[in-house]
Amino acid sequence: MDTLTRYAEAKLDALAAQSLLRTLKPTHRMDGVFVERNGRRLVSFSCNDYLGLSHHPAVKAAAMAAVETYGAGSGASRLITGDTPLFQTLEARLAALKGAEAACVFGSGYLANAGIIPTFVGPGDLLLADELAHACIWAGAKLSGAATHAFRHNDVDDLAEKLARLRTASGRTLVATDGVFSMDGDLAPLDRISDACRAHGAWLLVDDAHGLGVVGGGAGAARIFPGAHVDLAMGTFSKALGGYGAYVCAARPVIDLIKTRTRTVVYTTGLPPANAAAALAALDVIAAEPDRVARPLAHARRFTAALNLPEAESAIVPIVLGAADTALAAAADLETQGLLAVAIRPPTVPAGTARLRIAFSAAHTPEQVDTLAAAVRPWLAR
Repeated sequence: MDTLTRYAEAKLDALAAQSLLRTLKPTHRMDGVFVERNGRRLVSFSCNDYLGLSHHPAVKAAAMAAVETYGAGSGASRLITGDTPLFQTLEARLAALKGAEAACVFGSGYLANAGIIPTFVGPGDLLLADELAHACIWAGAKLSGAATHAFRHNDVDDLAEKLARLRTASGRTLVATDGVFSMDGDLAPLDRISDACRAHGAWLLVDDAHGLGVVGGGAGAARIFPGAHVDLAMGTFSKALGGYGAYVCAARPVIDLIKTRTRTVVYTTGLPPANAAAALAALDVIAAEPDRVARPLAHARRFTAALNLPEAESAIVPIVLGAADTALAAAADLETQGLLAVAIRPPTVPAGTARLRIAFSAAHTPEQVDTLAAAVRPWLAR
């Protein structure tokens, strides 16, 4: 047996011994709520399809029409021939939604942050990120070569202290944080973080993947970050918009630099046209249906009220159970009751905080929310 195979087997055995081995499970998402796994129909509380738009007729029709017009793929980097005309329309729409001058579309949220960060900071510069920021922010930080430090989660005083102590006159400084934290569902205090950045001459990048279309209010739930100055407003199409892809909004010169120098734009094929068309159609639905936009948070708050948990701030509610095997047992128990709530374990979350990550959708019913609360209650009691 070769050494690579032996290495892989040893790693897999070690992970299995700690209840940390993860495997793919084919899942047929039948609509915004129901899924089929191993021949069983389950109500899913583990999808990021917060508005149920992945199966919305208008969104699917737009994607199919784009395939007929533009083909299945973009065919090349955007700087070659892969800049589908739909991208200009989508970028203008996103910039207007975010109150920015311009936008750039990416293939995914991971590609966006992994590319944006090294474009603006490098060796000799400073990057400060919330300790619970998404993995793609840390990937971008490592690729950048900038001196990278974590600040305590949502602790603006700790951020300000590190800005004052670590920032140098000769280098650039970037602060990066999630807007809505994907594993805990809490919100970053962006107004205060923005004030700290401006006081110390730092730029602010916000990953709002889990906020767009769910948190923020307004006709389009644009999540404009009230009271905050955000230099780089990043988000995705893969959550509330129900599709795939990502974007960043910023000043026009900033976007122009991204389009000509960000490696995850320059050296990758453009987003398939169908994804851009689906995102445009999803934005139309969001603007036209404020009741749909309000439902995920309302469901989350119904759930937290039923279980006497702190009031939900977003569509995400964590049920922290501690040990990985406990979280797996809870998920298995819920599945026997027809409910899918996948166990989230390290390294996705810190050691000792394995959990059920509950994600609510506009497509859920109040009765389904109540059924889930009743199923989770015994695990909280333990």
